[in-house]
Amino acid sequence: MGKNKVVITGAPGTGKTSIVNGLEQRGFHCFHEIIRDMTSKAKQEGQSEHHISNPLVFVDDALQFNKDLLEGRTSHYRQSKHINAHISFFDRGIPDVLAYMDFFDQAYDDYFISHAENHRYDSVFIVPPWKEIYVSDNERLETFEEAENIHHSLLKIYTQFGYNPIEVPKDDVLNRIDFILETLKIT
Repeated sequence: MGKNKVVITGAPGTGKTSIVNGLEQRGFHCFHEIIRDMTSKAKQEGQSEHHISNPLVFVDDALQFNKDLLEGRTSHYRQSKHINAHISFFDRGIPDVLAYMDFFDQAYDDYFISHAENHRYDSVFIVPPWKEIYVSDNERLETFEEAENIHHSLLKIYTQFGYNPIEVPKDDVLNRIDFILETLKIT
């Protein structure tokens, strides 16, 4: 059996990380999101007192920030090939970088596109925006309306790269995890 790579994606505040943490607690190998640490660091170095949804305003070189993010996610992808697990879950995938760049109207070139084309995942689950559970914090800078628009950007980019994202139902974390595992036929 090959090593399956499964992305759990979604807009901020959708419960994605709770799902990934729950999968990890069940013994699955999970690669955690790296953007929160990068955003926190960028905010500490930036000088803004106003609500800003784009973490790139806190960095000197937005393109380099995105390249670093892309490299971090690519590194996770490559590591998954060498771990002793038949399945790896990823809190966001490589195409997420491009979806966010689209959302923030940033241009990207073949460097970004080739990473998304050459590092393919086996399955993609998308967690939809859910106003009742949405909470912003120091690293989650988006409003709920922006989260809805990011959701559409994620769907668009994953579809553009030939994926058919499976929507995870709005439910408690355990039922969402069960849905994913049942869909993947993992008992």
